[in-house]
Amino acid sequence: MRMNEGVEWALHSCLNLAWIGPERAVTAARLAAYHELPAAYLNKQLQALVRAGLLTSVSGPKGGFRLARGLDRITLMDVVTALEGPEEAFRCTEIRQQGPGAGSGAGAGSRPGSGAGPAGGNAPECAIAGAMGRADLAWRRELAAQTLDSVRERAERQAPDAPDRIRRWFANVG
Repeated sequence: MRMNEGVEWALHSCLNLAWIGPERAVTAARLAAYHELPAAYLNKQLQALVRAGLLTSVSGPKGGFRLARGLDRITLMDVVTALEGPEEAFRCTEIRQQGPGAGSGAGAGSRPGSGAGPAGGNAPECAIAGAMGRADLAWRRELAAQTLDSVRERAERQAPDAPDRIRRWFANVG
């Protein structure tokens, strides 16, 4: 499983916004500058979080981004889904329906959506698709079980000075 780097950037930006405080909106350019990231690309990630209801966007001279809800109400899965979409990582294309083994006994089945297979009773589920689906579900459940607040707590145990350091940096940048 490989996610685009925007997921990491968005997660760090959410933590930074929490440490800066709910009263202050921060521009994408300032958030990007803290980690020396490209502002235009980070802005796209932040806009996706706004569309998902995780951030709010404030316009005007004191505009920027703020958390739309507390970190205890934002899961890692919320952020991943906002940026990567809800699709499963593995997409079965039913290659078992091609070549000399197509339609022959064990492991054969029908194309997804045709009505045959486990729901239609004609053929077993593809063993590979089943295994990959179970792994994807376990991964999603794990991400959904972790809030950004629990990540924040771990980050603060690892680097107790991080919240103050980040607040000072953003206060001095403008």
